[in-house]
Amino acid sequence: MQQELSLILPDDFHIHLRQGRDLANYAKSAALQFGRVLAMPNTEPPINSPEAVKKYKEEILAAAPNLEVLLTFKLNKNYTEQELLDMKKNGAVAAKYYPLGVTTNSQDGISKIEDIYPTIELLEKLDLVLCLHGEEPEAFCLDREREFLKHLEKLCKTFPNLRIVLEHVSSADAVEFVKKLPQNVAATVTVHHLILTLNDIVGDSLCPQNFCKPLPKFPKDKAAVREAVFSGNKKFFLGTDSAPHSLEKKECLCGAAGVYSAPVAIPILIEEFENENKLNLLSDFVAGYGADFYKIPRQTKKATYAKEEWQIPKTIDGAVPLRAGQTLKWKAK
Repeated sequence: MQQELSLILPDDFHIHLRQGRDLANYAKSAALQFGRVLAMPNTEPPINSPEAVKKYKEEILAAAPNLEVLLTFKLNKNYTEQELLDMKKNGAVAAKYYPLGVTTNSQDGISKIEDIYPTIELLEKLDLVLCLHGEEPEAFCLDREREFLKHLEKLCKTFPNLRIVLEHVSSADAVEFVKKLPQNVAATVTVHHLILTLNDIVGDSLCPQNFCKPLPKFPKDKAAVREAVFSGNKKFFLGTDSAPHSLEKKECLCGAAGVYSAPVAIPILIEEFENENKLNLLSDFVAGYGADFYKIPRQTKKATYAKEEWQIPKTIDGAVPLRAGQTLKWKAK
């Protein structure tokens, strides 16, 4: 059996690094697993100006100097073309759309996506990517992603040259929809949506550490996500949506949504791809298709992993990681 594996240094095209005292730890942990990350902007205050983009990148690099950092900015108003050019100059490669109230720090989200069409038109013109948290807030929780697809379809028709990423795809409907759309539309896939269903949150008992948005859904949805990834479809690439919260924010009366997966994402993925006899497809999923879609060079550095059992700690950086306390078969050397 294979005892060692060499991979191109992975990218994470969707990660939350938070702010303040926690940022340093989260950034350092991310740098142990990834060579390049795309940091999300739903901080408090949000990343929504050229100055904020520049400052956030500097803060992340101060904590993790060897980490290549790409930035997003938050769509919560219409921007001028000069503002977008300045954010692009400061390291932003994408704008992030959050519907109003749908996830963490989205109280300033958009209530009607058509209201920001002027900015989206500029994104298309400047070849910036539009990243979508694709959920319809008013729909039933398990239907929110499916109900959002009508907006995605309209975006594609209105802005045919716009590069769009449907983030953290979680439903069979969304997977099939993305497959049928043009090549300028892709989707990120998280580790937790690849391995969890709703049963892992509220099945035998409540597990707040697996609670996230969008919710993991039915076995058929997980199967569709897995089929897209393990088929080697280049429209689907890794974005962990690693979203750490402190223990007291997860295990309380109003628990925060988010799964902290960054420290364990790659070992779990190696195991999942090995179980499917698809290790030959792993490098493209974690370090190929995403770079190609974002029109940036693929990484050339490599990381080595050994088949060595280890137990995931109960907490990392003050947050409970995915599969805490469980044993994994692969470990970074």
